[in-house]
Amino acid sequence: MDESGDEPAEELFTLIAAHRTTVREGLGDERYALLLARLYALVAVPCDDTMEVRRAYQYVCRVLLDLPHDHPVRDTVGALRLTAAPPGPGVAVGARELMALLSAPPPAGPALGTTDELLGAAALSADEVCARSGAGAPERGLIRLPDPVGGDRYPEFQFPEGGGSPHEVVLEINRLLLADLDPWGAAAWWLSGNTWLGGTPASLLGQLPDAQLVAAATALVEGD
Repeated sequence: MDESGDEPAEELFTLIAAHRTTVREGLGDERYALLLARLYALVAVPCDDTMEVRRAYQYVCRVLLDLPHDHPVRDTVGALRLTAAPPGPGVAVGARELMALLSAPPPAGPALGTTDELLGAAALSADEVCARSGAGAPERGLIRLPDPVGGDRYPEFQFPEGGGSPHEVVLEINRLLLADLDPWGAAAWWLSGNTWLGGTPASLLGQLPDAQLVAAATALVEGD
């Protein structure tokens, strides 16, 4: 076994890649978005900071423990957490490659058959976004859902009624949810029922304090 500890991590990442469809199904949209966030954090850790690399890697493993007990990745990560050596600095390279693979939408769109539902929600085209906000291009940080039939769609809840720039709280939460990497997961969070908030976050814009919406998204990202 590699003394750096990278080999077990590479084996785990290879297994995740091979089972990426069932990993997404097993975790669900919210936990899958959290997995991407954990991988992003692992990539961002300085490679010479051994303690932080190990901590970030363990956070990735903790999310994977939410998979069903009979899932092959769940079995493997449970064993590796008990027996494997600490990951070495090279683990960030594998995490970066895995994150790029996982954050690409599958051919049929997001897991759990939500493509049609998400694309069916009220949305704007890129031209409509520019006209509404008065900008030359859609603002960075917006959720952009690629539609092979109708072109890119920007869920309308991101904007106040009657026009204007996007809600600042939406842009803040989109950053937390890594909407640029996984727009489907971010859209699913906004448009799905949230027991923590008592409704769909998108419908609660302007009704709940912005800080409460941010807290709900932060709780997801931090795994609370």
